Formats: sequence, structure tokens, C-alpha cells
Amino acid sequence: MATEDKMKNTGQDYEIDTLTNDRLIKDHEYDGIRELDNDLPPWWKWLFYITIAFGIIYMVRMFVLDSDDLYQEREYQKAMAEAASVVPEKAKNFEIKVLTDESDLAAGKEIFASICKVCHLDDGGGLVGPNMTDDYWIHGNTVEDMFNVVTNGVIEKGMIPYKDQLSPTQRLQVVSYIIEKIHGTTPAAPKAPQGEQMEWPY
Repeated sequence: MATEDKMKNTGQDYEIDTLTNDRLIKDHEYDGIRELDNDLPPWWKWLFYITIAFGIIYMVRMFVLDSDDLYQEREYQKAMAEAASVVPEKAKNFEIKVLTDESDLAAGKEIFASICKVCHLDDGGGLVGPNMTDDYWIHGNTVEDMFNVVTNGVIEKGMIPYKDQLSPTQRLQVVSYIIEKIHGTTPAAPKAPQGEQMEWPY
């Protein structure tokens, strides 16, 4: 703590502590405590100057030059346009129809065995999920209906969506496998019919 007998009034806006030679703010005392009048560190000053320069450049770019990359909505639209431009043409014109090529059906069988058989059993007879071999359907029996169920799921029935796990082609492959290879077969222990009896469209 500095005391009055250690102070020397220099006639300027600050006083000097004669013991430490520190500058003290003149006439700025509270309860015997004096505040130092030290210079700010150079790194702090330069950081302050840089923020001012950045603010000026930012305002000029945004309000004078009207730069697109500073507007979130424009940046979003630009990113969406770029994403759309790299989507394969085949994906843009993706057609939902039954695949009959053996390679597609073989791929569909692998997907069914790794994902679907847990709820529908390996032979499609049904366990937690419904029987896939009979003519009773809960959510429709067209390729579009089945593709939609695999894509978006039926959460209230325990069927999760697979749009983020399987590509459109993979979803169509497993649906085609059910249509071409599972439906109409005789499972070992078929689950009781569920849903509405529908005429088979294939």
C-alpha cells in the first residue's frame, strides 16, 4: 500500500511512488489504496487494433461490397446448388420398380439376412414383424408401399427408418427380394395374418 509520504507530485496527471517508481493515478484513492497507471501490454494493444481493423473490413464487405459469403441464407442456397450439381444423373431419375436381376436379388438377400430377419425371420414367416409370405398387408403391398416403409419406417410398430443406413438402390434390392423370393413361400412357423388381405400385384 502506498502512503502519502512516499508520493511525489510531478504536476502531471499521475504521481510517482518514490519507493517503487510506479506511476499512480492522481487523486484516485479509496481506503488508502491507490490505482496504478501502468501502460497496457503491447500484445493487448495490437489485439485491440486488429479487432478494429477486422470490424471495418467486415462492415465494408457486408454493407458496401455486399459479399455473398457473409449472408447465411445466400451461403445456404449456394451450398444446396453445389450439392445438387454433383448428384449423379442416375440418382436424380431413380425409378422405384421391382428388380429382377439375380445380382440385385442376391444383394437384397444379404441385406434381408443382416437386417430384416431379426424381426421377420430368415424365411419371412414373421416374429416381431409381420409375415411377409402371405397376402395380408398392413401398409400396402406395392413396390412403392414397401419402399416407403423401408425408407421412412413405422415407428409405432417398431419398424425404424433405413433411409440413412441403406442407399435407395439397397432399399429397392431388399424390397425386390421380398417380392421375388419371399412372398408366396411356405415358412416353417408362419405368424398369424395381420392387416388387410390384398390381391398380389406381381
